[in-house]
Amino acid sequence: MKSASEYILYSGGANGAESAFGEMAEKFGCQEVNFSFEGHTMARERGARFLTSEELGLKDISMTYVSRLMNRKYSSAPLFRKVLQSICWQVASGHEVFVVGSILPDSTVKGGTGWGAEYAKICNKPLYVFDQDKNAWFAWDEDHWNQVGVPVIGHRHFTGTGTRFLEDSGRAAIADLFKRTFG
Repeated sequence: MKSASEYILYSGGANGAESAFGEMAEKFGCQEVNFSFEGHTMARERGARFLTSEELGLKDISMTYVSRLMNRKYSSAPLFRKVLQSICWQVASGHEVFVVGSILPDSTVKGGTGWGAEYAKICNKPLYVFDQDKNAWFAWDEDHWNQVGVPVIGHRHFTGTGTRFLEDSGRAAIADLFKRTFG
């Protein structure tokens, strides 16, 4: 088995999937970095890493571009922009990305969580999504999703993010991912 203490989870510490990833990281002895910023509410503060305005600016993105890429209209409110910027830090820090959510027919992932998946595609990172609606794991393969068996965490630096609306199947998928990898 792998030594969990050598692994680092990069996440955001938000309610739902991110909190569940953090709980499992702590349970199995992984290190944890939760990117946030002043004024943002976190459910988990273990490993909190508060980004400065300058650091957030390093991951600035065009909201028009993101809206087009994701085939939906995103808010241009400063708080939402900071959330997307902090997601960029999460994805950029991990060598592979695990997301819990729902894959939409246009191959994006539902909600703000979808930006993390799209950014992982742009960065050409190994990307796995547990689709709560289909109760299955999928891996991104250049231009489409492939259903896969059950992945394991393969890189010491990995990202775990996803929906705030975590269902029992998503919670179980996260727990099983850690058990398969470190159990």
